[in-house]
Amino acid sequence: MKEFVEYIVKNLVDNPDKVKINEIGGAHTLIIELSVEKADIGKIIGKKGKTINAIRTLLMSVASRNGIRVNLEILEEDGGKVAEEGQ
Repeated sequence: MKEFVEYIVKNLVDNPDKVKINEIGGAHTLIIELSVEKADIGKIIGKKGKTINAIRTLLMSVASRNGIRVNLEILEEDGGKVAEEGQ
C-alpha cells in the first residue's frame, strides 16, 4: 500500500523527494500518514478535496481486495493533520 500511495503522490507533486509516507498497521486496519512539501499540499488535496478523495477511493478499493481497511491522513510539517476541504 505504501508503494502504491508513494507512486501516485510523487507523480502529482513538484518536490517528489520531499514525500514521506509512514504506515501504521493493525490487525485489520492500516493508517497511512502522508507528508509533503507545504507548497505541494494543495496539489494533493485538489479543488474541493477531489484529488485526495480520488486517492482514498483507489486505496479503499485495493484495501478491500486484501480484506483490510485503510485511512490516508495528510500531515503538516509540525506533525498535525491538515484540515481538508470537502470533509
